[in-house]
Amino acid sequence: MSDTLRINGQRLWDSLMELARIGATDKGGVKRLALTDLDRQGRDLVVQWGREAGMSVTIDKIGNVFMRRPGRNNGLAPIVTGSHVDTQPTGGKFDGNYGVLAGLEVVRTLNDQDIVTEAPIEVAFWTNEEGSRFVPVMMGSGVFCGAFSLDAAYAATDVEGKSVREELERIGYLGEEEPGQHPIGAYFETHIEQGPVLEDADKVIGVVPAVMGLSWYDCTVSGMEAHAGPTPMGLRRDALQVATVIMQEVVAIANRYPPYGRGTVGMVQVFPNSRNVIPGQVKFSIDLRNVSDDLLNTMHEEMLAFVAQTRAGTGLGIEVERVSYFPPCPFHPDCVNAVRAATDKLGYSVMDVVSGAGHDAIYAARVAPAGMIFVPCKDGISHNEIEDAKPEHLEAGCNVLLHAMLERAQVVK
Repeated sequence: MSDTLRINGQRLWDSLMELARIGATDKGGVKRLALTDLDRQGRDLVVQWGREAGMSVTIDKIGNVFMRRPGRNNGLAPIVTGSHVDTQPTGGKFDGNYGVLAGLEVVRTLNDQDIVTEAPIEVAFWTNEEGSRFVPVMMGSGVFCGAFSLDAAYAATDVEGKSVREELERIGYLGEEEPGQHPIGAYFETHIEQGPVLEDADKVIGVVPAVMGLSWYDCTVSGMEAHAGPTPMGLRRDALQVATVIMQEVVAIANRYPPYGRGTVGMVQVFPNSRNVIPGQVKFSIDLRNVSDDLLNTMHEEMLAFVAQTRAGTGLGIEVERVSYFPPCPFHPDCVNAVRAATDKLGYSVMDVVSGAGHDAIYAARVAPAGMIFVPCKDGISHNEIEDAKPEHLEAGCNVLLHAMLERAQVVK
C-alpha cells in the first residue's frame, strides 16, 4: 500500500456540513436527540451514503447500525470504526458525527482507489451515546458489550414517558440482530478531543492510550439552621462551612496525583438557602477521575478518610454514597501502536492524550481490541453549539484512521 494514500478532505467536510443541517440550531450547532424524528433523518442519510458506497447494512435490536464493505476473506471479523450521530440538546457539528463520517470517508477512499482488504471494513454508529434523552449514556454500545441488559435499555423512558423500545420501533430502527453477536476484529474511534490539551500544545493528532476511570459520589453534610446574627461563630453547626472544607480537599486530592488526577464538585444544594440563616444541610456531588485503578482507588480512600476525620472533628453528620463507577479503560497496544505508526508515517505532530470523557470505544474495548484518535477542537469546547474544528485537522485524523485500519485489515497485494 502506498504511503501517499490520502482521504478526500473536502468530501469529508461537505458530508459533515450536510449532516449538520439536520437539527441545525440558530447558533450554528445541532440538536438531534436520540430516537427522535431528527435522529431518524440523520440515520437515514448516513445509511443512504453507506449504501451508495456499496455497503450492506445490519441493525441490531438496540438500533446499533453496522455498514459493511466486504473483504477478500469475509469469514474474518471486520475491522470496525464508528461513533454516534445523536447530539446534546445544544450540541455541535463534530462530536460523534466526525467519527462516523470519517469511517465513511475511509470506505469512499478505498472505493476510489479500488483497494481490496483481506478483512471486511465496517462503519458503525451506536444508539443514544449522549444519554441526554434516555439514561444511561453510551446505551447502544453498553448493551452490545453486556454492561446492561436489552430489557433495561428498552424500559428507559424520556421526560414524556416514551420508552426506548417504542421509539426505536417508531423511527424504524428496531433491528433483528442480537446485540453483541456482531463480530469485531478491532475497533477504532476518531473524535474531536473535547478538551484543550492538543490545541494548547499545538499538536494535530492525539494518540489515546486510555480513558480515565471515574467515581461519582453524593455527599450530604447535616448541621443545624440558626439565625446568622445572634449565633456566635464558635457555637455554630454550619453545614456549608464544613462542606466547603471537603470540597477543597476534593481538589487537593486530584492535585496530589498528576497529571491525570481530576477532582470536581459540580452540583451544590444548600438548605434552607436563605441569606440570614446558617445552612443546616448541604448536598453536593464529588467527581474523582484518574487513569489507573490504583490511583483512583487511592483517591477514593483518601477522600473517605478525610470525610471521617472531618466528621469526628466537627461532630456534624456527613454521609458519602458512591453513585457511579466506571473503571479506567486502557486501549489495546496493537490498536494504539497502529494509530501511532500511522501518525508517524504521515508526518503529523503528535502527543499522547488520555481521554477524560466517555466514548463508545470504552464498551467496544470489552469485546475487541480498540483504540482512539483525537484531533483538536477550538478552545477545547464541546457539548456546545459553538463547537468547532479545523478542516485540515479533521482530514489529518481521518488519514490516520485510514492507515491504522488498513494496517489491521491488511491490503491485498
